[in-house]
Amino acid sequence: MTDIAVACKQVSKRYGAKTALDHLDITIPRGHVVGVLGPNGAGKSTFFRMLAGLVQPDAGVVEVLGQRPGWRANENIAYLPDRARWYPDHTTEQAFQWAERFLPAFDRAVAERLASLMQLDLTLQAGGMSRGQEARLMLILCVARRVPLIILDEPFSGIDVVSREQIVDALMEHICDGDKTVLISTHEIHEVEALFDSVIFLGDGRLQLAGEADALRRQYGSMREIVKRLHLGGEQQ
Repeated sequence: MTDIAVACKQVSKRYGAKTALDHLDITIPRGHVVGVLGPNGAGKSTFFRMLAGLVQPDAGVVEVLGQRPGWRANENIAYLPDRARWYPDHTTEQAFQWAERFLPAFDRAVAERLASLMQLDLTLQAGGMSRGQEARLMLILCVARRVPLIILDEPFSGIDVVSREQIVDALMEHICDGDKTVLISTHEIHEVEALFDSVIFLGDGRLQLAGEADALRRQYGSMREIVKRLHLGGEQQ
């Protein structure tokens, strides 16, 4: 099995006059937790959707776990899109039952443990959940799958600080075990950057900077500070 989780070679994507990805070259090794950071419009969501096979590149080559993105590769990918929602009449328990039937490698025991850690009631219907509670449910459905690649696009969007802390604590216990590759895009950098082994910074669809998280902190300061520098036209790779 390949040691590379994700490889993009000269990948470009346009939506009309808008360039989402511009000759993007990225290689991500297996077993790393990687922050994919940058301002709105940087190309992060397009990059993630491309890995999940939902968007096709206009040019270049994308490989995920040694395969081209598509339904075969997706058996080994858990993808949480930005602002994901669940069926309002399903309880947490019913959502887990659904996932057991339809999501490859879903681990019910892991899901229940994460629900306990995140203080999510199994009897609560999604339609009666707060934004933070529903976000916890969606995250659990994603990360409770025993797959080698997990992709989380803004998993903390619109969630209060207390909920974010509970989610990050549960994530640190669950995903930081070295056998999964996890890609996380977030604007809530301060709460989650302790998870990162390495970081990729995107801007205008291009790779601006990449490296090990500790080395980047020593050279530039915090991850938030790096985003500000790059966004304001400072350091370039």
